[in-house]
Amino acid sequence: MSYFTPSAYDAILAREGMARHKRAAAVLLMVVLIVVAMALTGLLDPRRFADAWPAIKQLSREMFPPDFGRYKSWLRPLADTLAMSVAGTALAVALSLPLALLAASNTTPNSIAYRATRAILNLLRSIPELIMGIIFVAMVGFGALPGVLAVGFHSIGMIGKFFAESIEHVDPKPIEAARAVGASPLQVIFHAVLPQALPQLADTTIYRWEYNFRASTVLGAVGAGGIGFELIAALRVLEYAQASAILICILGCVTIVDGIGAALRKYLK
Repeated sequence: MSYFTPSAYDAILAREGMARHKRAAAVLLMVVLIVVAMALTGLLDPRRFADAWPAIKQLSREMFPPDFGRYKSWLRPLADTLAMSVAGTALAVALSLPLALLAASNTTPNSIAYRATRAILNLLRSIPELIMGIIFVAMVGFGALPGVLAVGFHSIGMIGKFFAESIEHVDPKPIEAARAVGASPLQVIFHAVLPQALPQLADTTIYRWEYNFRASTVLGAVGAGGIGFELIAALRVLEYAQASAILICILGCVTIVDGIGAALRKYLK
């Protein structure tokens, strides 16, 4: 039976004290960085909010009550926005899965493929949807197609990253067993990797679809079609009552999409 000497207790207490001091210093550093960021962006300047109050009251008077007089002309753009989110998510998932298998350390063929695929995912994730929307509008013209491409290719960066992380966290034992009986790499993926990762992949896909619907509404600002185009048009001509009505329609659609996503996640469990 072993006993700690007083010097050993002192060493343990000293290490615990140092660890507490490091955690406190890290927390203090984060607080300082947050306060500096808030100060630099004007969030701590009460005069900015005081000066904005008259404009807020004027906009509120002009936005309410909402004007739904043109609601029939918004149905097709809303359907286009929903279609953009579905098609863009499907495109992203179809291209993300093979990239994720190359970007996962337990399924990639070699380190070169791993690093190259990770770099591609980082690149796609770093370009905002609006910038991609501008690029694709210049390439294929106005309409829903550039919106689908912008949403889809930006989503590849995020979906591929989450897919790869889900694949990396699967239980290695089935993979080792499949390889031990002589399974090919594709057989290992289809019979040992994907069945384990499928619930996480489905959750990621549904969450990303919900996000893509909201992102699709913004792409109308760059000519990518959908309800966002109608919203920007109303704002440009200062029709704030119509803009508030469109925002209410978008809110209703977002609520429906979120409800569908919750039902799908519940069904897949």
